[in-house]
Amino acid sequence: MRASAVAQPNIALIKYWGKRDIVSNIPAVGSLSITLASLETRMTVEFEKGIESDSLSVNHEPAERLLPRVSRCLDDLLGPGRAPAVIESSCNFPIAAGLASSASSFAALVVAASQAAGLQADTLSLARSAGRASGSAARSLYGGFVELQASESEILVESILDADAWPMEVVVAINAKGEKPVSSGDAMNLSAKTSPFYSSWVEHQDQDLRVARAAVADRDFMTLAAISEHNCLKMHSLMWTSRPSVVYWNKATLACMETIRRLQNDGVPVFFTIDAGPQVKAVCLPAAAKQVRDALRETDGVLDTLQSSLGGGAHALDKP
Repeated sequence: MRASAVAQPNIALIKYWGKRDIVSNIPAVGSLSITLASLETRMTVEFEKGIESDSLSVNHEPAERLLPRVSRCLDDLLGPGRAPAVIESSCNFPIAAGLASSASSFAALVVAASQAAGLQADTLSLARSAGRASGSAARSLYGGFVELQASESEILVESILDADAWPMEVVVAINAKGEKPVSSGDAMNLSAKTSPFYSSWVEHQDQDLRVARAAVADRDFMTLAAISEHNCLKMHSLMWTSRPSVVYWNKATLACMETIRRLQNDGVPVFFTIDAGPQVKAVCLPAAAKQVRDALRETDGVLDTLQSSLGGGAHALDKP
């Protein structure tokens, strides 16, 4: 009745922004992501019949505010008649700061809980359960390059290329460590309701996905770079044109983008992407990683940098 699992965050290159079905968390558009290797969330779940209710700690601190969402995920996975759970989570990167901590957390949660409960579930079933709690969490069940499709009624996700088939490095420029002011879920729902460009975003997402999917298949870095940056900026334009507008960027975000533009002008194979937060992710070919990281470290406003190669999907650990 006790098990542990680990999952890595994923970084969307073609973004997930908007829900077709809010209750079931069905995405309005497809997305394409890369799963990281070095950043991770570890989750331990133990079911105990002698306790009255679930409990959750995150990095050794009680996390009552996050508990209702975690409990709902466990109910979805195992049914409301399950035994109460003691959940312990630890994360080696900033939480709720635009680094997909919820994706890795819920991916690790469903794997650990299914193991602890003796549930025989395939990866797609677990991905669907995680995705109903956090849309991008479905992608963290898989490794490498992962596509989450825009389905009418259910979450559909698969790996389209293994991590070692096209090695890349991701350098994350940390320029803020506090929680972001507006959650991703609230921001995307606001965009869907109020941005005048939302319908165009949904209409043209398939075209962006086709370009990115072909670039991955052909190992075409420059095409993937161009479409990823374009899609990222379109997503943030939805936030800026929402009412009230949502702006996650800060001065350091812009400074990092300028650094990456300078590197590109010098012929360095690198591009940026930014999720719902201020942090900038620089995706590059492995030979360029040191140069990219050194340049971002020297950029005004950057507090720290993290680096990761691409990795596999969420998995159970042998020992809790």
